[in-house]
Amino acid sequence: MMNTELKTKAPGTALFPARKKVTISASDMVAATSLDGESQFPLVLEPRLERRDLAGWIAGQQNYLREQLRIHGAILFRGFGVDSAAGFRSCVAALSPELLDYTERAAPRKEIGKSIYTSTEYPADQCIPLHHEMSYSHHWPMKIWFYCDEPAASGGCTPIADDRKVFGLIDERVRAEFLKKKVMYVRNFGQGVDLPWQEVFQTDDRRTVEKYCSETGIEFEWRCGDRLRTRQIRQVVVKHPETGDLTWFNHAHMFHVSNLEPAVRSALLSEFREDELPRNAFFGDGSRIPDEVLEAIRRTYSDAAVRFAWRRGDLLVLDNVLATHGRDPFTGERRTLVAMAEMYTNPDVS
Repeated sequence: MMNTELKTKAPGTALFPARKKVTISASDMVAATSLDGESQFPLVLEPRLERRDLAGWIAGQQNYLREQLRIHGAILFRGFGVDSAAGFRSCVAALSPELLDYTERAAPRKEIGKSIYTSTEYPADQCIPLHHEMSYSHHWPMKIWFYCDEPAASGGCTPIADDRKVFGLIDERVRAEFLKKKVMYVRNFGQGVDLPWQEVFQTDDRRTVEKYCSETGIEFEWRCGDRLRTRQIRQVVVKHPETGDLTWFNHAHMFHVSNLEPAVRSALLSEFREDELPRNAFFGDGSRIPDEVLEAIRRTYSDAAVRFAWRRGDLLVLDNVLATHGRDPFTGERRTLVAMAEMYTNPDVS
């Protein structure tokens, strides 16, 4: 019998040709569209292929996504089949691995997973005006993500606005006065109204609070009955560290007493002076900000807002300097989750 020998060739020869590196562009897997066929705020990304590993795709397209976020300010991921809080976290971490904890709080939230929170827990029949996340602080997240786990039966939109446009719509005289004086936020904790200082600063230790305040330019005063009063003067406008765009970046219209429902405002003012309210905003020199000025700013944000109906599994990421967000009233069991990433510290605050 004749012996036969099968001779093999090394990979890269004719029998086993070397594999060629294939580069798949962002547009090969995802279609970039818009909500109305015209405006690209937000930019809408939808899958072209049946396989929808959004976290994997985000990890491979970081440069593309960061560029698009700088251009548009907001990106809505739709139709990718993200179906859990864990899946949401994986998508966020694929672009920004270090998620942030919610410190120096201004609103109640529940942490349902590591650095994944419920959206602001606020009465369903009331709206939350558009704002930048943590613009009252000395630092803030550069990115904020939202995930629709359960859409509302009706209402419940997360209105968003391009703050580069909003900045130009605010009266020049208003801008000039705010820029000259800045904004002072006054908060009074421990009066049985609003958040306690322990929740805001996430500690029961007074010394930890004092250290945080001293390091971040917050004036503090301990008062009888375990009460705390803080004052902090913060910026009005911010220049985006990458694009150079100027945006209206403060919480004056949110903290100011004029943002309260009339009945609530009347009840609180019957008990407290304006500087003793749970929270309020003044000009940086301590003078009062006229109600009509802040009403005009809230109206400007509302007029500039873009709204869309949430679909289960939607993800929305905002550049927190270029875009603002809010919440419309709703009915039903709305559940929206939030994650924050990429902390930026105001270099003007020592």
